[in-house]
Amino acid sequence: MDLQLNGKTAFVSGSTQGIGLAIAKRLLKEGASVIINGRTQQRIDEAIEKLKQEVPAADVKGIPADFSKVDEVNNLLAELAEVDILINNAGIFEPKPFVDITDEDWLRFFEVNVLSGIRLARHYFPKMLAKNWGRIIFISSESGIIVAEEMLHYSTTKTAQLTVSRGLAELTKGTNVTVNAVLPGPTKSEGVNEFVNQLAAAQNITPQQAEKDFFKTARPTSLIQRFASVDEIANLVAYISSPLSAATNGAALRADGGVARLIL
Repeated sequence: MDLQLNGKTAFVSGSTQGIGLAIAKRLLKEGASVIINGRTQQRIDEAIEKLKQEVPAADVKGIPADFSKVDEVNNLLAELAEVDILINNAGIFEPKPFVDITDEDWLRFFEVNVLSGIRLARHYFPKMLAKNWGRIIFISSESGIIVAEEMLHYSTTKTAQLTVSRGLAELTKGTNVTVNAVLPGPTKSEGVNEFVNQLAAAQNITPQQAEKDFFKTARPTSLIQRFASVDEIANLVAYISSPLSAATNGAALRADGGVARLIL
């Protein structure tokens, strides 16, 4: 299927590894020009080299920015005036007991996970409306609709993303701009590997046992009973980025392996 992304420019925040890098690769394979993002130029250069090895004709560049620092975000926006597709993927997470989550933790998670997408959308959304075409996609999580008790601060920010996404979609009526959210479930990324290792260390068990226990206790409703691959998430994001997805707007699309026992 031709996703008709030739000539489109996409920005993917937090895209030097994991789901973000997989999204960048998928968009490049579809012919889009992609600007990736990481906190350091070194991480960006390494990611670009990897992408060009897998997609030799890739039109890919990178802009460093730490989304916890407003001045760096402003520099990014000044350098990248306009995009056709905005993928709000930058995010952080960590398991932490509720009573140990400090005010600083709560604010840091909100700054990176929620305000990152808000600041980017606030800049690019009006320009998309002006040219009557654009795609904004928030990478949320199944934890936004099924609370992850081991990291309540993370779940809260992922729910907030869904509200922002739907709210922006309401402002697109009668246009060719769409705003949607994608909700990955447990996904085999570098961050998840670290998460599993942290769980293992906390319980004094092996990472393999921690992964098995995770699906047995924390995500027993998973229908696929495995971590999704980052490419499986990227495939859905690429379609929602496409002109072919014009009738999908204001949606929260689950790629969670059936974890959420919902009919919608």
